[in-house]
Amino acid sequence: MSAALELVGVTKRFGATLALDSIELSVGEREILVVLGPTGAGKTTLLRTIAGLETPDAGSVRFAGRDVTRATPSERDVALVFQNFSLYPSWTVRENLEFPLRAPGRALGDGELRARVETAAAMLRIPHLLDRAARHLSGGEMQRVAIGRAIVRRPKLFLMDEPLTNLDAKLREALRVELVELVRSLATPMVYVTHDQAEALSMGDRVAVLSHGRVLQAGDARSIYLAPKSPLVARQLGSPPINLFTAAWSDGWWRAADGVPLLETARPSATRATLGVRPEHVEPTGGPAAARVEVVEDTGPTRVLLLALGASHVHVVVPRSFVARVGEELRPRIDRERVVVWPADAPEPAGD
Repeated sequence: MSAALELVGVTKRFGATLALDSIELSVGEREILVVLGPTGAGKTTLLRTIAGLETPDAGSVRFAGRDVTRATPSERDVALVFQNFSLYPSWTVRENLEFPLRAPGRALGDGELRARVETAAAMLRIPHLLDRAARHLSGGEMQRVAIGRAIVRRPKLFLMDEPLTNLDAKLREALRVELVELVRSLATPMVYVTHDQAEALSMGDRVAVLSHGRVLQAGDARSIYLAPKSPLVARQLGSPPINLFTAAWSDGWWRAADGVPLLETARPSATRATLGVRPEHVEPTGGPAAARVEVVEDTGPTRVLLLALGASHVHVVVPRSFVARVGEELRPRIDRERVVVWPADAPEPAGD
């Protein structure tokens, strides 16, 4: 069975800027793919290229096996939702929801139009707002209407360009749960781009990590979190951030650049590497070298410790019941089963 969406070698330039660099991605039927990357990674250009608002310089875009690289946006039948709400402020919610259904070529009867609007409003829990002017809505209500305008079209693919960014944290968390449930109930695939790792980890069936127009790694979120292909990928996910050490092996130990022992191990194939270990995979005691507690941060059920280990700094996540004070000495121990080793000469992955 063909994927709902395939990008094959998609490249896009704007003058001297390479916005997309040989992108290879696929989205299955009913799948949610989250594209994670910082500002400038190429996320919006990627969505605009899928939607047909940009034409790639090389490569192809395929929907269910059909090449749509040169097809117009209307021929692709996708719905694109941006982070700004883009509503007509003087129109009612009903009028805003009806707008995409009144486009030339739709030719829906009044009954079908009304049914689609009311179904979308019920799904988004806004039927009581249908006769209210958009300018009188809250930010969360406006974003629900913007998503509703995508739903009423019943597209083949949803494209979401950081649609929750302008909302406060509590509302963002609630709406992302609702959005996932909604898309699953509609059985429509979605590409959702974000710079927010919490959204990537919680929403996606798969995650693609994008940087400077390249897909560095794609897969399920847990695999990327626990086995990132490079330090650059590792830094994209995790809070507190992953601990990274420039290390060399000698006398049975991986040692930091200043010689502090980090991890005992048999001789590896490469004796110089970058080591990565998540803060929750470092125990605060039982390690080979002393470290000083510099910061203790309460985060609810856990505490985050920042330790000075020689010339390095180490984040450690401990239970709230663990007592630690600034200035105290601990001996952090790295979980050898969880450490990731990237040989010093290993290149950054060019794509997936």
